[in-house]
Amino acid sequence: MTRLPFAQIDAFASRPFTGNQAAVVPLEAWLDDAVLLAIAAENNLSETAFFLPDASGAADYELRWFTPATEVVLCGHATLASGHYLLSADPSRDRVTFRTRRAGQLEVARDGDAYRMALPAWKPEPKPLPAILAGLGLSAAVETLWHPHRYGVVVLAEEDQIHALAPNFRALAAEGDVLTIVTAPGRDTDVVSRVFAAGAGIDEDPVTGSAHAVLTPYWAQRLGRPSFTAFQASKRGGHLGCTLEGDRAVLSGKAVTVIEGTLLL
Repeated sequence: MTRLPFAQIDAFASRPFTGNQAAVVPLEAWLDDAVLLAIAAENNLSETAFFLPDASGAADYELRWFTPATEVVLCGHATLASGHYLLSADPSRDRVTFRTRRAGQLEVARDGDAYRMALPAWKPEPKPLPAILAGLGLSAAVETLWHPHRYGVVVLAEEDQIHALAPNFRALAAEGDVLTIVTAPGRDTDVVSRVFAAGAGIDEDPVTGSAHAVLTPYWAQRLGRPSFTAFQASKRGGHLGCTLEGDRAVLSGKAVTVIEGTLLL
């Protein structure tokens, strides 16, 4: 029997049961992909992060992320959770770097009682998204945009429209593994959003770091300043600070460990 340490961490959260849940599983060597996916399916959270020391020396750790249905290109909240796990275990460290397979090198650093996380800034470009609009129950939007890593962005005029959304998740899932981001100007924060990933087995994601890697360059340009505040208006909800620094989207937030235990394989 194989025993693996395991933690469940609420990311972009200042207290338990808010923000977005991620499972974190440190490894000594990569398991078969089918086993990694089975662990993620067993956890049944939006993401499970797996990491191990980076033998190449390019970063501190290698990092991969799995939903219950598939491996993903980038997951921000599970990266934040992984950084929190490692930095909490070693108070002498100020930062940790991760080498990923398709998102380049990422970093999580201490920032007072919170963290700063540097992700790639993926600027979306205008593109018609009629099937996604229909799946969201919308007839029109201020703007629709697309990033080739399969991020669809729908911009609405007002925050109330974000809260009123009632998507047809079956229709959204029919578009495949697309992360659908719906965003608008906020009242209490600069920006609000909701995020749907039905094609990856997640109807609505609570707080999505990778979505804000796409939103940061868009809103920084639209607002005319590099930094802004954001709130993802899911049932659990989560606050983020977003800053465009060159080709990096730097997100700030807190994290809380909720469960620690052992996986038995």
